[in-house]
Amino acid sequence: MQGKIIKGIAGFYYVHAAESGIYECKAKGIFRKENIKPLVGDDVEFTVISETEKTGNIIRILPRKNTLIRPAAANIDQAVVIFAAVKPKPNFNLLDRFLIMMEYQKIPAVICFNKMDLVKETELVKLKEAYETSGYQLLFVSAKEEEGISEIRQALVGKTSAVAGPSGVGKSSLINLLAPQAEMETGEISEKIQRGRHTTRHAELIFVQEGTYIVDTPGFSSLSVDRFEKEELGAYFPEFARYESGCRFTGCSHISEPDCGVKAALSEGKISRIRYENYVEIFQELKDKKRY
Repeated sequence: MQGKIIKGIAGFYYVHAAESGIYECKAKGIFRKENIKPLVGDDVEFTVISETEKTGNIIRILPRKNTLIRPAAANIDQAVVIFAAVKPKPNFNLLDRFLIMMEYQKIPAVICFNKMDLVKETELVKLKEAYETSGYQLLFVSAKEEEGISEIRQALVGKTSAVAGPSGVGKSSLINLLAPQAEMETGEISEKIQRGRHTTRHAELIFVQEGTYIVDTPGFSSLSVDRFEKEELGAYFPEFARYESGCRFTGCSHISEPDCGVKAALSEGKISRIRYENYVEIFQELKDKKRY
């Protein structure tokens, strides 16, 4: 049979097969020998040990489209990053770090601002100014008022989406609206493994509808971007690309050089000042990192 791993914990893998539900599987020893670890999001072939008990063995991991580094997950089509528009006030530097990591891993991202029911018009204008030139799709929603949910749903259709964001932004409330059956399935798995208290530390795949899954990832409060060199950073700000042909110097850092197309676009309001300032701060951080 074929299915998709929706959760992995303590050596057990929970495989969702489209027609027949969730099976508790072990991975065959061959994976250990080849040093392959099954990941949430993996498409797998498995044999059924007991249809009654819903148990089986994973015998093959199908080729992966990509691998997300943190949280460890495979075959991700896009990332939906959720921040609260207010309460807590969005940390744009943290948001940009997340977007950089997605660009680095070549995973398209969608930005979703929740709690729009609490937002003043001036704050909404600031959010739009910060990100409307970034090239990312922006969604403005309210889980409390259930507004904008159909737009998120539309963005998810036919994809496996990693949903991420810091704690307190209403991520769980949104996921419960998008996939009301998720709590039930989580409960079913927790009952099987008697380890419910461990669940939030692990990535977990939630079935929304045929071909549509959400990876619920643990909340983050900081993100390190030290996997690459400062010279690469500009490539992870997609809105810079359009203006780099206006730079006098090849390899322009867009910070101190004269005749810089990116800085010219910034002064004309074509690039977000908030995004640019975060770029400069992270560039400096990469420049200062110690060489071990």
